[in-house]
Amino acid sequence: MKARVHVTLKPGVLDPQGTAIQGALDHLGFSGIENVRQGKLIELELAETDPARGRAVVEEMCRRLLANTVIENYAIEVTP
Repeated sequence: MKARVHVTLKPGVLDPQGTAIQGALDHLGFSGIENVRQGKLIELELAETDPARGRAVVEEMCRRLLANTVIENYAIEVTP
C-alpha cells in the first residue's frame, strides 16, 4: 500500500521559502500572485495491507517525526 503525506505550515506561521518563491516568480514575470505557501510531500510504501492500520501507522509517523505539529499541519492519503 502507498501513503502520501502533505505537510504545510499552519496559517499565521511565517513562510520565508514561500515569500522567496513569490519574489522569484514575480521577477520572472508571473504577476498577480498574492501569496505563496510552500510545503513538502512525503511518499511511503508500506507492507501493511489493511488501509485503516496503514493510516494509523502513518498518523503515528507524522506525530513523531514527519511533521512538527506545533507549526505544521499534515494530510494523509492512503491507497492500496
